[in-house]
Amino acid sequence: MPFANFKVPAGSLDEKQKELIVTRATELYAEIYGERARATTMVLVEEVADGGWGIGGGVLTLAMLQESSED
Repeated sequence: MPFANFKVPAGSLDEKQKELIVTRATELYAEIYGERARATTMVLVEEVADGGWGIGGGVLTLAMLQESSED
């Protein structure tokens, strides 16, 4: 069973965006493994609490990510 786990900052995606992640990840697995994989592909979109993750030793927040996307 193909499985994809996306961890995203809480509040950064709306329901439609989450649905798009699920749809496109499923499409990708079906493209790679064939249509037989579609029915068993599991995609999990997990929201991580604000400040609950980081990169390069520094904690990131949703505000920091939104600020950097405005540049």
